[in-house]
Amino acid sequence: MKHALALVLGLVALPLRAADAGPTRPNIIIILADDLGYGEPACYGGDIPTPHIDSLARNGVRFTDAYVTAPFCAASRSSLLTGRYGTRFGFEFNPLGPKNAEPGIGLPLTERTLADALREAGYATALVGKWHLGGTAPFHPQRRGFDEFFGFLHEGHYYVPLPWAEHVTWLRRKTLPDGTQGRWTSPDGRVVWSTHLGRNEDDYDADNPLLRSGQPIDERANLTEAFTREAKGFIERHRAQPFFLYLAYNAVHSPMQAPDRYLQRFAGIADIHRRIFAAMLTLLDDGIGRVIEKLRACEIEERTLIVFLSDNGGPTSELTSSNLPLRGGKGQFYEGGVRVPLILQWKGRLPAGRVESRAAGSLDLFPTALAAAGGRTDAKLDGVDLMPRLTAPDGTPIRETHFWRVGGQAAMRHGNWKIVRQRGGAWELYDLAGDIAETRDLASQQTDRLRELKVRWEQWNAEQVAPAWEPTGRKVK
Repeated sequence: MKHALALVLGLVALPLRAADAGPTRPNIIIILADDLGYGEPACYGGDIPTPHIDSLARNGVRFTDAYVTAPFCAASRSSLLTGRYGTRFGFEFNPLGPKNAEPGIGLPLTERTLADALREAGYATALVGKWHLGGTAPFHPQRRGFDEFFGFLHEGHYYVPLPWAEHVTWLRRKTLPDGTQGRWTSPDGRVVWSTHLGRNEDDYDADNPLLRSGQPIDERANLTEAFTREAKGFIERHRAQPFFLYLAYNAVHSPMQAPDRYLQRFAGIADIHRRIFAAMLTLLDDGIGRVIEKLRACEIEERTLIVFLSDNGGPTSELTSSNLPLRGGKGQFYEGGVRVPLILQWKGRLPAGRVESRAAGSLDLFPTALAAAGGRTDAKLDGVDLMPRLTAPDGTPIRETHFWRVGGQAAMRHGNWKIVRQRGGAWELYDLAGDIAETRDLASQQTDRLRELKVRWEQWNAEQVAPAWEPTGRKVK
């Protein structure tokens, strides 16, 4: 009888021991910063401390030549989540404001998202943060592969609700209260208006509620902190199974708002514009640190692939977000618009502290994550699995050619050579090997090389489709 009882107890205990062992496939977390310039993280040369982002680089692989597929939010995100150039399926322009809520505008329903693929592979999936890939019912994140959603659907959101308590807010305006131009600060120091960009702050919160799943909620915490809280909750709930968390912070995107307690850390920065940015970046970095702490507390950091990147280059005049030493910024195809910080950490699987100078980018994250999860790959993907290339001893190129197109703007990098065409302009040619700031246009000197690169771009361009909607947001019939 004793032996029989022991056998029964042992059989009962088996599932518990298997569950305690946890999943063998990695959890996958993609942390996406919004409008963070290439030169801002301290590990990329920035002057604002980012110890938690830096820890990812110290424990993983930091890319120096990583690219997104578009110099602005939505089109870049469409490629990140599909592993395909957005121009292959008509996602070429940024649907801003009410345009993102027009019928038919969004990530095409024919496209398979990374969340779709990982859910098919048995993963729990969640989006916490910004979506910006369609604001109508068919495009809702929970209809695009995400089990859970906490965030907003459009391009931006105020970080705290009115009256913006315990925060200082910087806003773009066309005209100051006295009818002049320049900068104005409210008598209590809580609001700053600036006319330096000649336009008003966008109406981010119009018809753009914060949602939990499909239900509007009343969130009082700073959104960066709220998104961190929700990410930690998802990790806690799914610690015993493989999960995919897409943590799409809206920091450091405008409107610029920072808590008093973070501004106090940067009292030595005289310019309030830069001081607010520093506080916002630090709050973001602290949030990333808390997510990492949660993984450690759950004892699952070692089996988690963590990716950190920005969706595009920084809009320096708007935010002070620096892209140095690169030229240009958000909205442009110079390096400052499309080269971004990218860090991958997977302890025990990726080399710690490696600085990777081979060109790669956001297109590679879909196949990398899917291969790590043991999921079904898709021949239509434009990216490659980074894992075998980062762990192999040879230094062959990861992906030698990168293409871009937005309306009349275009660019291509092939090896260390890059061509750029501004809207209505002629092709320019740069050798990035010795000129990453793109200061010397060699088009008139290297005519044969320019011709060869143009042919490559035209061949790729012939494979793309027309935009699904015009820059104005009107759907193309």
